[in-house]
Amino acid sequence: MPTAPAIDATAVAVGLSRALRAAGVATGPDRTQLFLGALDLLDPARRADVYWAGRLTLCGSRDDLERYDRVFAACFDHGPRPHPPVRSAALVKPRPRGVVTGSGPPCGPDGTGDDLTPPSAALASTAEVLRHRDMAGLTAAERAQLRCLLAAFALSGEPRRTARTRPARRGGTDPRRTVRELLRHGGEPARLRHRAPVTKPRRVVLLLDVSGSMDPYADALLRFAHAAAHGRAARTPTEVFTIGTRLTRVTREMAHRDPDTALAAVAAAVPDRGGGTRLGEMLRAFLDRWGQRSCARGAVVVVLSDGWERADPALLAAQMGRLHRLAHRVVWANPRKAQPGYAPLAAGMAAALPHVDAFVEGHSLAALEQLAAVVRGVASDA
Repeated sequence: MPTAPAIDATAVAVGLSRALRAAGVATGPDRTQLFLGALDLLDPARRADVYWAGRLTLCGSRDDLERYDRVFAACFDHGPRPHPPVRSAALVKPRPRGVVTGSGPPCGPDGTGDDLTPPSAALASTAEVLRHRDMAGLTAAERAQLRCLLAAFALSGEPRRTARTRPARRGGTDPRRTVRELLRHGGEPARLRHRAPVTKPRRVVLLLDVSGSMDPYADALLRFAHAAAHGRAARTPTEVFTIGTRLTRVTREMAHRDPDTALAAVAAAVPDRGGGTRLGEMLRAFLDRWGQRSCARGAVVVVLSDGWERADPALLAAQMGRLHRLAHRVVWANPRKAQPGYAPLAAGMAAALPHVDAFVEGHSLAALEQLAAVVRGVASDA
């Protein structure tokens, strides 16, 4: 049999951790180090060993398992389904739910599902390079892999304090619970009860440019918006609009759990895709109908556009100023920003930039990860 090439376990661990972090799994340095330690004891050339080592060290809750399976399947090119080793018939346990599925070479004769094809070739090279590739220049196979990674993406809004409180070990004194505690002890001095404010993620509003100049990025950005709208674990209220020659609210179409079904519904609801751009007029329509009705008030508004404007740039500047006063933060993601020598010289982009809190790239998966960090409030504009 041919000798398998050497496996870079560090590249496997770092690449998988980054992909999981983008999907909303809290894979910090400590978990990544545990994953590396597990790979040292196992064989990183066996797909099943990598799967179970990552599942047991990188997942912190039951909610992480489904995301882990989806990210693992995308990173390792849909290999065979891994199974835990079977020692005897009496020790056989039910197969865990949500295990990776996909096509690939059949499982080994012992039923362990050990694929000797090195997984690092798919993860450390292809998936890691794909994170930084411009989405407009991807091949069909790379776009399919990007769709799998975007399907596992997660977007949560910046936390905000609410007027509601919850019991806590530290914080301000809770008068009601403290008095109840005193009455329970017959008026004798008792331990003070404390409370802390409840935090919730801010609403996220996505304004997606679907004009002709944005067509190379539209499919990936729509899938990014679909993943953001389905961030159930973060419980972030998300609104999605498309802007071109008309404004269309597609939040209801994004409610389909299947991304392909959702994008088909969006295509039927958005007749102006691939047309012109009237950003100023569309922003005015959004603010007149939706912004003043608390959709954008106090929210993190993300504009995904290259800034090309056919109408009067002064109108766009006025509406961006109006949006900036209404929203908590305005983030603009421009796929063209990553091009060498780029400068915001387009009339629309130059008019909007003074009213933008963060101006980031939006051309690759890594850029969308940075965008998600900016929306969460844990990173500044790049």
